[in-house]
Amino acid sequence: MLFCLTTQELMERPDLWEAVHRLRYQIFVEEMGWEDLRRPDGFEVDQFDHDEAVHQIVIRGNEVAGYQRMLPTTRPHLLTEVLTDLSEGTPPSGPNIWELTRYAVAPGFRDGRRGVSTVGTELIAGFVEWGLKRGVDKVIIEFEPMWVLRALQLHFLATPLGYQRTYGNQQVVATLLSFNEHTLDVVRSRRNQHAPVMARGYPDMFGQRRAS
Repeated sequence: MLFCLTTQELMERPDLWEAVHRLRYQIFVEEMGWEDLRRPDGFEVDQFDHDEAVHQIVIRGNEVAGYQRMLPTTRPHLLTEVLTDLSEGTPPSGPNIWELTRYAVAPGFRDGRRGVSTVGTELIAGFVEWGLKRGVDKVIIEFEPMWVLRALQLHFLATPLGYQRTYGNQQVVATLLSFNEHTLDVVRSRRNQHAPVMARGYPDMFGQRRAS
């Protein structure tokens, strides 16, 4: 299942907070080579882990199997403050548009065909479900150009916002993805699972250790 937590809720679970930020470090610093994010403590944390961020986490057993972070575009976000050269002109913004960042699938859970794991498709279904419940029908995402085609195959409307650039060892392009109920149906069909993926409450992991 996929859990949606605010930053405050995530901080109330130090076990989960640590697992999430270590996974982010493993993926974006060690694998993708984003050296600007390197820290001696092995955590990947930035200025966008603020009170309006939404952390979406897939749990398998007692492990964080997948993660992504949603940021409102009605306040500064990654594309407007850090990856500014990825956008030609002013990026789209509004209450119905959020930025999807830090999409990550843990190495031990990268199964599936065409490079999209079952955890990966759960993350995709998760942000679409989450968005449709809240009047959000568009996300900005900075990803490799090959993902534009994959998004189109899942019936997202994909609109590049600029030219691709090199970050670390990746080519990255900023893209606006629009989606609707039909998109969700297609994603669920590709997963061969039609039940909602979003769960309620806190994930039951690591002995439920909370901050005191």
